[in-house]
Amino acid sequence: MLKIRFAFWLLVLTLSLSLGSELVWGAAPLLMPGKKTLYQKVITHPGAVRRANVGGPAGAPLVPFSMLYVYERKLENGQPWLLCAGDTMGRELFWLPAELTSDWKQSLVLMFSNRVGRKPVMFFKSKDALIDIASNENIVQELEYLSLDFAELLAKNITPPDSFPVVAMEPDDKTGAVPYNHFYLMPIFNYDEQFESVKLLEVGSIDPAHYPEQVKVREDEEGDEDELGGPRQAPPNDRVTNAIAFVIDTTKSMGPYIDKCLELSSRIYDQIMDAGQGENVALAVVAFRSSISRSPDIEYTTKIISPLRTAMESDEFLDALDQVEEAQASTHSYAEDSLAGLSTAIDKLDWKPYQGRIIFLLTDAGPLPLEDPFNSTPATPDTIYEKAAAKNIKIVPIHIKAPAGRHDHMTAERAYKALSFSGGDSSNYMDIPAPDAKSGAIAFDDTAQLLIDAMDGILFPEPSGQGQKIPPPQKLSPQQRKAVNVGEILGHSILLDYLGSRNKAGAPRVVKSWITDKDLSNLGRKVDPTQTNTVTVGVLLTKNQLSAMAKELQNIVAKAEINMREQSDNFFKSILSASAQISRDPTQFSLTPDTKLGELGVLGEFLEDLPYKSRIMGMTEANWYSMSPGEQDSFVRAIKARLMAYEEYDKDVDNWAKFDKNNDGEWLYRVPLTMLP
Repeated sequence: MLKIRFAFWLLVLTLSLSLGSELVWGAAPLLMPGKKTLYQKVITHPGAVRRANVGGPAGAPLVPFSMLYVYERKLENGQPWLLCAGDTMGRELFWLPAELTSDWKQSLVLMFSNRVGRKPVMFFKSKDALIDIASNENIVQELEYLSLDFAELLAKNITPPDSFPVVAMEPDDKTGAVPYNHFYLMPIFNYDEQFESVKLLEVGSIDPAHYPEQVKVREDEEGDEDELGGPRQAPPNDRVTNAIAFVIDTTKSMGPYIDKCLELSSRIYDQIMDAGQGENVALAVVAFRSSISRSPDIEYTTKIISPLRTAMESDEFLDALDQVEEAQASTHSYAEDSLAGLSTAIDKLDWKPYQGRIIFLLTDAGPLPLEDPFNSTPATPDTIYEKAAAKNIKIVPIHIKAPAGRHDHMTAERAYKALSFSGGDSSNYMDIPAPDAKSGAIAFDDTAQLLIDAMDGILFPEPSGQGQKIPPPQKLSPQQRKAVNVGEILGHSILLDYLGSRNKAGAPRVVKSWITDKDLSNLGRKVDPTQTNTVTVGVLLTKNQLSAMAKELQNIVAKAEINMREQSDNFFKSILSASAQISRDPTQFSLTPDTKLGELGVLGEFLEDLPYKSRIMGMTEANWYSMSPGEQDSFVRAIKARLMAYEEYDKDVDNWAKFDKNNDGEWLYRVPLTMLP
């Protein structure tokens, strides 16, 4: 046995010496200059293949835009080569020319923003070509010409000539929007700022659907492999199917609005049946109040009154809604637990059969603040927005502004605008003036009906004839015009999502190009470009990185709660000790008076170079002890909200990309930049 073991290890040693460093497993990747925990990474170009040796014969091809770690850099006959692997363990090392890769320092990626209200993104061949167009006095006309010319070349399957400045374009309105939950990779390599409020971005773009055998993560329930990225098949009968959930505040004072919601639902069902859409539109109702631990007599915090039911089940739906009454007991504050109601609707209703997904939130109060000890969820408006967006659900808050809540109006409006963001500085938020309950209920009914009628073309493809004829804009109040606008935007957005799903719209395939983060056409229309984001920024994290970040935040939460409970003064010291224990280099940690929270753990280096300001990671010991107990509790709850979001990401199997990595710890996910701690 001893001889066999000796012979085995002698063979391993011989192979290692004969083939060089490419087979030395367990080595660590190269660190980025000036970093102690961050490794050098590259993104591969199309045509890159594995090679066992520098200059050796071509081996297996690599998926374009694979993320690789760099283990060694070598110059051979004037040509730079890289020794790479797909993980940090060095288990499958190989060589490839550096010219077939791009250095990727920050793992920043882009996602297309809502397609409504902007032109498709154009990918320009060079920064100079983009600047030439952006500087043109006739930019709107030039962009229109370029768009038409590129579409014509594409339709004829003709490769654009070298002189043509555009190399790719986001799908147009006829093709539809790339579904929000369809995974594609758009890394940022560089950026420049030539124009006020507009960034020029050097990016690549790859859609994994072009390489399904190497990026799939799972198999669907039928056993057939399913490409990454959410719904990709046309719906039955080629019709848009829609689901509308009413999330209703059923606390005291909401009785008249509950009654109007019943009337509205009945009319919508009539429209559905008259349009022949009985099986294609469904309604649901979720009710919310507040803490039953604080006020047991209010009976519940959230409750599903009726699951999603089509018009064929309208009797059951209306009977259930008819039983809903306002609470007979008062809650502990004017604010109510509306975020818990939204979470219940998003998580517990079955949205899968429907392309169009809308939640109408009806309330006269803002959400319970994080610092409220009876808040049932650590959710925040931005985490609710991300939770809904991950399922392609649009939220429409209808905020009843009654005199009794005037002190709460601004806080509520700010929160509800954040969770119903629809691009730029726009949102689906609507406020209803309600000087008294009767006039407020009538205004709500009128506004909601106008919104539904403005969506008539998408909710009811066949003319229903049941809705009101929408008056011209000059005859509408500001609230009514807003309702019509929101309805039209929702309808257009659902249609683009539907077309994109039916036509399998995907991101373009581009190795390197330049785009802008704002709608270029607005530079020529004298429109504020900050209102027209074309892309949103995310960070590509591995499962291992997401897990490490969650563990560090859990550590911070645990130590903070102990500190608050015991009123001790060793919050930062306890985090420092725990961080050092899980770090590969405990000597890097030291505590100074101005040490930031992000510098106490392994996350500091990862977060410090990203283009955003972190309140959590920027916290100092002096900041912490200057807070009141309520502020400290709110801070901890904000971290818990992030942790809740990370749990959702971990379960979101449709949007984890495998990219030829068998180790699930190396699978990749696009975490929105705003959701980092």
